Amino acid sequence: MGQIATSNRQITLYYSSKSVRAKQTLIYAKAEGLPIQEIDILKTKLTGTQIVELANRLKIEVKDFVNQEHPEYTRQFEHHDFSENDWIKMIQKHPEIMKQPIALRGDIAILVETPTDIIKI
Repeated sequence: MGQIATSNRQITLYYSSKSVRAKQTLIYAKAEGLPIQEIDILKTKLTGTQIVELANRLKIEVKDFVNQEHPEYTRQFEHHDFSENDWIKMIQKHPEIMKQPIALRGDIAILVETPTDIIKI
């Protein structure tokens, strides 16, 4: 059992409050009447275990969570292949570089590419 609790009755949305796509996703979900638990990754620091669990649920590696095109990433780092622990520390120190929003419902997890993706869950 993981550290992240989910329910089939609500969607847990991990997002950055600075993300336009995340804001649009929240507006769309609320307009559709979907029950949402919001977790703003800029306000709620994710543990290393939570980051790994989210990656596992999405069936991706932790390094694939990092948006290497994000301005904060390009300002702070060069494209490089780091260890999993290094990627985790980077995400924890600079959560804005994490790809998001991520929606969870029960055992289903998706990386939201467009706001309407939220209804797929």
